Amino acid sequence: MTQPRQNLAGMGILFVLIGVFCISINDLLIKQLSGGYPLHQIVFARSGLGILVSLVIVQFEGGWGILRTRHPWLHMTRGLLIVVANMTFFLALAVLPLADATALFFAAPLFITLLSIPILGERVGPLRLTAVAVGFAGVVIMQRPWADSSALDVNRLVLLLPVLSALTYALNQLMTRKLGVESKASAMAVYIQATFIVVSLAFYVVAGDGRFAEGTTNGSVIFLLRAWVWPDDADMWVFLGLGLNSAVIGYCLSQAYRLADAATIAPFEYIGLPLAVIWGFVVFGDLPVVEVWIGITLILGAGLFVFLREQQKARDMHRRPIRGRNG
Repeated sequence: MTQPRQNLAGMGILFVLIGVFCISINDLLIKQLSGGYPLHQIVFARSGLGILVSLVIVQFEGGWGILRTRHPWLHMTRGLLIVVANMTFFLALAVLPLADATALFFAAPLFITLLSIPILGERVGPLRLTAVAVGFAGVVIMQRPWADSSALDVNRLVLLLPVLSALTYALNQLMTRKLGVESKASAMAVYIQATFIVVSLAFYVVAGDGRFAEGTTNGSVIFLLRAWVWPDDADMWVFLGLGLNSAVIGYCLSQAYRLADAATIAPFEYIGLPLAVIWGFVVFGDLPVVEVWIGITLILGAGLFVFLREQQKARDMHRRPIRGRNG
């Protein structure tokens, strides 16, 4: 590994750490708003402000010209994937403790490591694959397949929503790695924010009056389909914070996966797990049950092992002597 490539990997890690911290704040704020506003209204307000900030960043990265792309359909697909990833996670977040939903979502780095093999052609050895399997075992434990549905407090399908979110998020990040070769991070952030705005407006046209939420008791469905309402004065600041935070997240994650290999970046997203536990306890008074603690431990252990193997591989390549054709 050359020194420039090492520097790029370091910058990628820095960007993903900033992005994941902002994601933890984003999840906290959305959970706070989920009891009084519909999801598509929150998404619209967040992305409306986020796209304005992203367009400002576009000016610093090259001007309006960088928004041109030869692959509009790929960017649209990437945008739809991240919309699905966000909305399925937020629907789960409305009824699950913050740490539980986040821990289940952290199948995403495992998916990224696995899918980077066929999609990006990256090499992942048997030891890292074993670690990924251990991480998925943690996800299964958190699903508690042995438990009766009445003991889960939520519909079992809700527990699958963060896993679906993880899969679509992983596909999105791998597409970022491919498209980032020719697209700036700010431009990709604009495409995503625009997709969020279009989808949320479509929800408003179809269900903005709340008629589809009438008569249901499912918290996730109510969050998705309740009527739009004008925000309280105090909540206006929360919506503003969401918008600014959204722009930072979109830029940092796009930049991270442009600069470094997916298998290198993915393990650093695990910092979101302890952050979710902290915010969940401090703000909502929630602590994970035993099964979730076991799952978190397995996922963190798997992620740390994958990271250490990646770093060892990088050091070995750097120390390896250059050989001639006959060496």
